Amino acid sequence: MKKRNDILALNLIAYVVTAVTAVICLIPFILVLSASFSSEDEIIRNGFSLLPQHFSAEAYKTVFQEPDMILRAYLNTIGITVIGTVAGVFVTAMTAYVLQRKDFPWRNKFSFFFYFTSIFSGGLVPYYILMIKGLKLQNNYLALILPLLFNVFNLLLMKSYLNGIPMALTEAARIDGCGDFTIFVRIILPMAKAAVATISLFMALAYWNDWYNAMLYINDKDMYPLQYFLYQKVNNIEAYKKIIAQMGGSAAGMISMPTQSLKMALTVVVTGPIILAYPFAQKYFVKGLSVGAVKG
Repeated sequence: MKKRNDILALNLIAYVVTAVTAVICLIPFILVLSASFSSEDEIIRNGFSLLPQHFSAEAYKTVFQEPDMILRAYLNTIGITVIGTVAGVFVTAMTAYVLQRKDFPWRNKFSFFFYFTSIFSGGLVPYYILMIKGLKLQNNYLALILPLLFNVFNLLLMKSYLNGIPMALTEAARIDGCGDFTIFVRIILPMAKAAVATISLFMALAYWNDWYNAMLYINDKDMYPLQYFLYQKVNNIEAYKKIIAQMGGSAAGMISMPTQSLKMALTVVVTGPIILAYPFAQKYFVKGLSVGAVKG
């Protein structure tokens, strides 16, 4: 009886701590949501609050001033994220499968090569020259997909997970006449759902939040991803405010243009869709990270 009471008390403490932690993590997002519906002058005068002190949808009106452009930016980002994530996961999983095979004689040399590139890089200038002059990817969607297609951390995570799959399964499939690619697609990938879901989430977040590569390689506004399109909108408003200030414009006119509330509204717009992807991967996420962490 005492043991049962101890377990109940421990569970109660765990639930309370988890609930408090969840509320603490939720408060910043509530602040962002509240600020996005607050007027600019109220934020400047009183700062941020959990509830809008003076409700205003001006920030969202500014965000959606060009509905066609923002819809195109959304479609660009969704397409880049889906294609990049699927291709990246497939390439990473294939590489990890080859590197964990004990019968691949050069696996240690290739592993060192990948690890070396995670420590040292050539820098921005040669990278930019390669993309623009060598591969000629300016104003090309591949310039937004290729840079994030492969990540060494994801490779190590996948390789560690695949080490836990018995080699006997591979050998049995080969005896039955399966080739390496068939073994990989029909046996290895289904057994690595946790690791696949984990790195899929990592890659999807990276592609969804990427704006830097668009700044470097994309000049066509119709090709802007969502993050860079909204980044440009905030910069344009801040630049306009500076011009008004330099020309002696009125402070009231400058305050009426949303900047802080606009940033919060943009955060809600770009964060909302990707949050919906997490529940689908959540049941695999912890398992994929923990197994990859303890297997070497």
